Amino acid sequence: MTEPEPLAADHFRPHLTRRFQVRGGRHGLTLKAVAVPSLSEEQRRLFTREPFSLIFEGPAGDVLQEGQYAFDVEGGAAFEFYVIPIHTLSRDHQDYQAVFN
Repeated sequence: MTEPEPLAADHFRPHLTRRFQVRGGRHGLTLKAVAVPSLSEEQRRLFTREPFSLIFEGPAGDVLQEGQYAFDVEGGAAFEFYVIPIHTLSRDHQDYQAVFN
């Protein structure tokens, strides 16, 4: 049995501005950013993949709890990853982050 390919920033870039629907749930998050930090070659050797993070936006008030979720994306893609609500300055939405390193 082969191991699945580790997720990378390039898996998510085509899905910017698309809705990620929690499978079997009511929450939907919109992918707003795919962030890849600048690392030196020495720092890159510390990781098994290039680290990156995803920033999502969801509605205010109905906060998705921190945890591992399966998401179905508009257009047919599906992913599973851990997401957390993060401090959001605006009161009109709630931001979330998923970190991969």
